[in-house]
Amino acid sequence: MEISSQKSLEKVLSQRALQMGSSFPCQICVVGFLCGVCLTSFFLAALTSFGSFEFGGFSLSTMSVGASPRNSGSEIFNIVTSTDCNFKPKETERLELDSQSVKERTDDERVSLLYSAWSAKLTKSVDEESEFLKQLRLSRSNVPNAPHLENCKLRTQVNERLDRRPGNESFPPWTGWKGVLDMNPAATTNKQMTYFRHQVISEGAYPPWITGSDEENYPYTRKVQRDIWLHQHPLNCRDPNVKFLVADWERLPGFGIGAQLAGMCGLLAIAINEKRVLVTNYYNRADHDGCKGSSRASWSCYFFPETSQECRDRAFDLLGSDEAWKRGIITAKENYSSKEIWTGRTPRLWGDPWAYLQPTTEINGSLIAYHRKMDCRWWRSQALRYLMRFQSEYMCGLLNVAHHAAFGKEAAKIVLKSLGKEWPKEFTNKPNSDIEDYVWSSHKPWIPSPLLSMHVRMGDKACEMKVVEFEEYMHLADRIRKRFPHLNGIWLSTEMQEVIDKSKSYSNWNFYYTNVTRQVGNLTMASYESSLGRETSTNYPLVNFLIATEADFFIGALGSTWCFLIDGMRNTGGKVMAGYLSVNKDRFW
Repeated sequence: MEISSQKSLEKVLSQRALQMGSSFPCQICVVGFLCGVCLTSFFLAALTSFGSFEFGGFSLSTMSVGASPRNSGSEIFNIVTSTDCNFKPKETERLELDSQSVKERTDDERVSLLYSAWSAKLTKSVDEESEFLKQLRLSRSNVPNAPHLENCKLRTQVNERLDRRPGNESFPPWTGWKGVLDMNPAATTNKQMTYFRHQVISEGAYPPWITGSDEENYPYTRKVQRDIWLHQHPLNCRDPNVKFLVADWERLPGFGIGAQLAGMCGLLAIAINEKRVLVTNYYNRADHDGCKGSSRASWSCYFFPETSQECRDRAFDLLGSDEAWKRGIITAKENYSSKEIWTGRTPRLWGDPWAYLQPTTEINGSLIAYHRKMDCRWWRSQALRYLMRFQSEYMCGLLNVAHHAAFGKEAAKIVLKSLGKEWPKEFTNKPNSDIEDYVWSSHKPWIPSPLLSMHVRMGDKACEMKVVEFEEYMHLADRIRKRFPHLNGIWLSTEMQEVIDKSKSYSNWNFYYTNVTRQVGNLTMASYESSLGRETSTNYPLVNFLIATEADFFIGALGSTWCFLIDGMRNTGGKVMAGYLSVNKDRFW
């Protein structure tokens, strides 16, 4: 159509020219006019293929897709020597692609800029962060909050308040809500509200570290957690009737973190049965430079202490008293046999709630109607939930680093989408409102949801259970996605590099994992952990463990103690109805 129109135009112009005169100069003028139209069209096309934009103080040049300084000359030559001067449809398509490419590069640059700003907040001091932001032409005032990161210092302060009694109260300030809502000035000045809140606390409110209702957890979880806290925090630690059990964490070679946790759960059961306060002592996995001051070589480096500082001080004083040992006021791990610690009697203070525990574990498409040692399964879940009830500031920081590495760029995309195109030029953080400080501050950090956690245990575990290939885990993942088609993300924890390599062939899934050197070959777990060093070999498993407990779904192996404990934490963390898909049925306790 365009060609015929052009020919018609040429014909009309030619006839008009002939009518004006048949002289040669007139014909030359007509031809020159037509060539000018062609050249003008060409230069317009060339100019629209190039552009510039300014971003965050940076001036960036853009070129069209497929064009480069090296081949742009040939494109110009082709257009100039073309027999016609009209724009072809393919040129229009190329311009649309150019525009899309510029937009994508702009968005990618903004995401990288925000990600870098958040990284500085995690890894640098306040002064170093400010200097780094200046280099990016940013300031702290125009860097939006990171939804995937937690304010660890504030969170630790809040948890410390919730883990001790105010004055001579029987309970900490546990109420019917989470967070610091009761610290809102409007609440503290309301005498009627203060009275009723005090009454609720005195009657025994439930601990704030329990997520979900009774129906979403193992039976009696909220009551058991409250009672364990009261047992471990007597009103007067110097009362002559208060007895203690002081125990180091297991440190025999070959004992992994899972075995250490299982052993301490057994010691807590002994302490409750004998009406003793459990006091944990040396923790070899915290004996590294990452744990500072008094938290070095202590469980408190990673989680809140199992008892109050007053009781710890009293117990350590009694260690040097022969009379206390003689009268049985204090005992140690060496006073009990391995059988008592590992398979001892589960506390019966709450009856037999495991007798009506409904397992939600599936193997080969069928629910397991009954687990062996149901009492052990129930108790270890309760004991572990108590021991890990609150994370230390150091542990919170480790989780922030892991969240940022895995989810940071996704979080940046979400935040920038909500801000529009004005960031970073036209954005300034506003002071928090009351609802942000007292209500929303209790929300957990953002992670992609729904998220499936998968722990793949292989290597030397073959001597204890049937090891299953990664493909079987992915088969179960596909089964979950058939029911929940919006599931795309997998948090993958494994010690084997082979598994990480295989995950890259599943392009229809998004895999997240910690960046750590993994095992190649068939080393023992002890040798592998030794190669990582004590700090790394402790930090990254605990990070993996906690993220696994927060994920929406879980796939593991029943023969693994680590998977057993993850499942227990999930079943006291509001995840009991999410279920647990196992790749094997070995040693299902």
